[in-house]
Amino acid sequence: MAEVTIRALRKNYAGLQVMHGLDLDIPDGAFVVLVGPSGCGKSTLLRMIAGLEEVTGGDIRIGEKRVNNLPPSERDIAMVFQNYALYPHKTVAANMGFALKMRGMTAAAIRQKVEHAAGILGLTPYLDRYPRALSGGQRQRVAMGRAIVRDPQVFLFDEPLSNLDAKLRVQMRTEIKELHQRLKTTTVYVTHDQIEAMTMADRIVVMQGGRIEQVGAPLELYDRPANVFVAAFIGSPSMNLLEGRVSGRMVDIGGSRLPLPSGVAAEEGRDVIYGIRPEHLHQAEAGLPATVAVIEPTGAETHVVLRSAGRDLTAVFRNRVAFAPGAAITLAPDPAAAHVFDKATGQRI
Repeated sequence: MAEVTIRALRKNYAGLQVMHGLDLDIPDGAFVVLVGPSGCGKSTLLRMIAGLEEVTGGDIRIGEKRVNNLPPSERDIAMVFQNYALYPHKTVAANMGFALKMRGMTAAAIRQKVEHAAGILGLTPYLDRYPRALSGGQRQRVAMGRAIVRDPQVFLFDEPLSNLDAKLRVQMRTEIKELHQRLKTTTVYVTHDQIEAMTMADRIVVMQGGRIEQVGAPLELYDRPANVFVAAFIGSPSMNLLEGRVSGRMVDIGGSRLPLPSGVAAEEGRDVIYGIRPEHLHQAEAGLPATVAVIEPTGAETHVVLRSAGRDLTAVFRNRVAFAPGAAITLAPDPAAAHVFDKATGQRI
């Protein structure tokens, strides 16, 4: 195992800079998830760590070794791809052991490593099958097994669950997390799905436009987003973001007045964005007047989409509610759970 250290990392394509001087420390044994919208640079960063993309500037170190100019085979990493990349004409055992065969290991040593990895992943009954005879989840386990047998310093996962159905995705993300807890190998995992990021990561790296917006533990990002982008991206349903102006210890939002959180100092007349998560809104006599638009019961809770002064809001109720579309209600936030951002910069106040 080893830490991954990135300093001032840049990437240009045909003169266009797409990675803007990234600094990132990935601790030894950590499970770090790179997350962000399409085109944010997360897969490019992963491929630069893997050696599949050239580095324009800056440094990448795996352990004590600077790897900028090393080929992937010399970086002591193992990568699991979105499309599994299995050899269709080879058995599961041959797929898992192929890289070891290329290293010149003996057949007995290869068999021992393959059988050990298969036991960890529940693949022992399938070692003599071909990929076409496996389900999507089993193929993904084979791809993971191929990585495990190499005993790398770092695992790299590039959206490995995107081809699976919803139920299997949930199952596989649990299996990957349990695998990491067992092996404790440094892992860098790319996804566009922030639920995957929240449930799997020790640390999340939120990216946008080739820059890192925030790095932290999942609940740290959820409870204290550094800016409006992170606030909107992390959490499902997304945080409600309302433009307003500070007036005393209140924020005036289209004539409705909502309280500032204690400890937030914002000068009179400052334009701000008031953030409140859907689960922190409740019915009240004073607050934001709203009209019910759509009701989405999920069983354990009810999601309600509302319109308030031309804005869409989402509220989550833990109890069963009997709203009807078109009903008028008033919502108030829990002030202790509110977030305030500067409107001009988007940064947390």
